Amino acid sequence: MSMTAHPMRFEIEGMSCAGCAGRAERALNAVPGVLDARVNFASRSALVDAPDVPADNLTDALRNAGYPGKLSEAGSALTVREDKEAEDALERTWIAAIFTLPVFLSEMGGHIFPAVHSFLHANLGHTTFWTLQFLLTTIVLLWPGQQFFTRGFPALLRGAPDMNSLVALGAGAAWTYSTVALFAPSVLPAGTASVYFEAAAVIVTLILLGRYLEARARGQAGAAIRALIGLQPNNVHIRQGDQVREIDLGMVQTGDTLVVKPGERIPVDGRVLEGTSFVDESMLTGEPLPVEKAANHKLTGGTLNGQGALVMEATHVGVDTVLAKIVDMVQQAQGARLPIQSLADKVVAIFVPIVIAIALLTVGTWIAIGPEPVLSFALVAGVSVLIIACPCAMGLATPTSIMVGTGRAAELGVLFRQGEALQRLEEVRVVAFDKTGTLTEGRPTVADIVPLNGSETDYVLRLTASAEQSSEHPIARAIVDAAIEKGLALEDANDVQALRGDGLSATVANQRLLIGTARLMEESGVDIAAGHETANAMSDKAQTPVFVAVDGVLNAVLSVTDQIKDTTQNTISHLQQSGLKVAMLTGDTRATADAVAYSLGIDTVRAELRPGDKQAALAELRRELGPVAFVGDGINDAPALAQADVGIAVGSGTDVAIEAADIVLMSDDLRAVSTARHISVRSMRNIRQNLFWAFAYNAALIPVAAGLLYPFSGTMLSPMMAAGAMALSSVFVVTNALRLRNLKAATP
Repeated sequence: MSMTAHPMRFEIEGMSCAGCAGRAERALNAVPGVLDARVNFASRSALVDAPDVPADNLTDALRNAGYPGKLSEAGSALTVREDKEAEDALERTWIAAIFTLPVFLSEMGGHIFPAVHSFLHANLGHTTFWTLQFLLTTIVLLWPGQQFFTRGFPALLRGAPDMNSLVALGAGAAWTYSTVALFAPSVLPAGTASVYFEAAAVIVTLILLGRYLEARARGQAGAAIRALIGLQPNNVHIRQGDQVREIDLGMVQTGDTLVVKPGERIPVDGRVLEGTSFVDESMLTGEPLPVEKAANHKLTGGTLNGQGALVMEATHVGVDTVLAKIVDMVQQAQGARLPIQSLADKVVAIFVPIVIAIALLTVGTWIAIGPEPVLSFALVAGVSVLIIACPCAMGLATPTSIMVGTGRAAELGVLFRQGEALQRLEEVRVVAFDKTGTLTEGRPTVADIVPLNGSETDYVLRLTASAEQSSEHPIARAIVDAAIEKGLALEDANDVQALRGDGLSATVANQRLLIGTARLMEESGVDIAAGHETANAMSDKAQTPVFVAVDGVLNAVLSVTDQIKDTTQNTISHLQQSGLKVAMLTGDTRATADAVAYSLGIDTVRAELRPGDKQAALAELRRELGPVAFVGDGINDAPALAQADVGIAVGSGTDVAIEAADIVLMSDDLRAVSTARHISVRSMRNIRQNLFWAFAYNAALIPVAAGLLYPFSGTMLSPMMAAGAMALSSVFVVTNALRLRNLKAATP
């Protein structure tokens, strides 16, 4: 799915099963100008990529399809809506239960205790007893249960029956048959005038109870989003002149000066103007240790200030903050449709009509060959099939696990920008890492300078640093820092040309410098024979050699070293123990790359790669080893991140790399790669469990509901038991998905 930067998000009402979600989605995709629309049944929401379509056109399409919707802002009113849905469902359940209980106890109590049955009929009379049941059941159907009929029958008439249609048909059939038996028994064959009011009432009550439990569970599934939104303080302290006053968070503007007291949360993104403190960033990065903040240091909204007071300037507010973007990423990931869901979607699309057909066939079969009273048996079997076959569990199986899994990942500092990556990451067979800034700290230092052909160390370093001072490349910064540390005065550089992936050329003090790899020197006709032995010795020590030529003559070889991250070794070992191959892609020399790979236990290396070569290297790895994930952080990694089956950007990297990735690690701790993989594997296992339960449940119980066991045991599944089993199935699926909330970070 190719979403725009800010797809529209809609809250949708009236969806009761996965079939509803499918119809709402088809209605949105049918609107001219809609590039793509995805409806999430679990979150009752839709993400629509339609940059040129007015929101009113989309809400009209939803309303015409029978599912009213409204546009919502990222994260707006999420908690309120879910709480309200659960509260409304609970209220309807209590009302239904109050009126159902007398019907259920009197009827079922009479079956269990014949004396109760005799007492009621003796004191109330047969007709009065049934009439009271009729009144109470009618109240249940027309008050708390009216949604099933007001939504179900219109959907049936549109030729698009949903779960509400099944409940309306089942409960309606039981009530209608019973009402005829009460008021016009002569219409029915002799001996078949029985009432099933308790079945109609209990069906509605149990399904309302199931919806309440499901709504409450889904509220827990969205806990990660609510936790993220809750990181923002409602009020902030703004300094205007000599006064500090409290204002609403929504009033903060870029450039405002804010005061953050000890123990308060940073309200928006910004930078420190005054003060020092330690800030807990664990909720965003997963890093447990607080980070020291002083003047000019960046602050991220939602993080927790320590014991010091800070004065900060707001640089990003509202939807531009990191926290808002994280919420947006998580919501988009939660709205994803995984490939594994396609089978369930196809089944659900035709499931309800098939169920109605099976119910009709069941009724016909019982009427044709069933024992007396035929109509009673046919009614019980037909209603049970309608009720037990509702495909709610199928519709909830995948999206609920996605919601919980990606939400928990966000809490652990792993953002799935593309929800589909949740499945693809489980399928990868090789993880390829960029070296500089990913496996290593990304802060190279100059380890040695070997002058050649009569040049001097300081002379070479001064010219080289002068040429590199405008470059942001980590090696360039290392060379400039080395010159500054030695107190060398840098000169202006002219005609600076970055030679992508190999180095640069520049003119300094009327001398033409060429700085970079051995390949660059050879392609430029520079004789580097004098530096071969030196460069090889540097590479053997896992140092990167940098050749410097002045006016076409090799003047020196510099060695640059970059410390390997503390967590790199354990992460690689953990991935390998998980059955994955690990590869390293780097622009470094073959000797340097081999030395680093040997120290880390990496046996697949692609070295001396220019930025464009990484894509070809990934394609080669895919052919040889299978689906590949690529982990990188730099601008030159963006094409490779996009090319990989799963692109993983470390959060300390560039915005370009992060935008190209499928997964973003909020810190540069590589253990998060193992955590992302762990969450992917566990989430997919959870989804398969849910799908198996949903399919197996329906496949096993529809025949039982139709009366398959009656010839062998003389028992039938009552509609009440069918309603309870159907509600339990949905609750089971959601509860199973909620287990993902307990996932821990991987501990390589």
